[in-house]
Amino acid sequence: MRIFINKDVAARFPDLKVIVYEINNVKVEKYKATLENFKIQVYQRVREKYTLESLKDVPTFRAYRDFFWKIGVDPTKIRPAAEALIRRILGGKSIPQINTLVDAYNLASIDTEIALAVFDMAKLEGNLEMRFATRGESFLGIGMKNPMTLNGGEVVISDREHLVAIYPYRDAEHSKITESSKRVLLLVCGVPGLDEQTLATAGEVALNYITKFCTSTILEDKRVTSQT
Repeated sequence: MRIFINKDVAARFPDLKVIVYEINNVKVEKYKATLENFKIQVYQRVREKYTLESLKDVPTFRAYRDFFWKIGVDPTKIRPAAEALIRRILGGKSIPQINTLVDAYNLASIDTEIALAVFDMAKLEGNLEMRFATRGESFLGIGMKNPMTLNGGEVVISDREHLVAIYPYRDAEHSKITESSKRVLLLVCGVPGLDEQTLATAGEVALNYITKFCTSTILEDKRVTSQT
């Protein structure tokens, strides 16, 4: 399975890069004690590395915020994913406990400052495309009770049948990871200003955490810049 960046998106954001990994044979569980213990270590690293006041100056988060402004998203209201998780920890809260795979890649996002997304491949139809949304498209994000109607111009990811994400901050309910997921697609979400090596490092950390806490087989990785 591949992901293509539509030529219109590539023209507007020529240095936007993403990396996609196919992962097979995952074992997703509701809870794992070793993972909960590992979370405590990650929380400690966060509290040693950041303060709420210092987050605004982190170059990675500034790159995501700049991208958000350009696509019409207010990053003071919708935070970049890793920044939002780190803010929770610095505020004395735990990250949401979903399942071992989601929790593992959230921890990787925290440790690397890079936004990550994972989709259940059994629920995807064909290859994925990153494109601009058309006005009136409907999107039901994870945890939403009712779908939202898009204004048009949002950066989205779609398969042949569905929108699977509003890039790079909200994934769809339809293709979310559950305890029945066996084959998954990991997306390392780049934005302008983040180089490919930074994304590759984040991907390696995520694969390590997923393999550690959800037995898995890494099939291949595909580095994508644009569709011609």
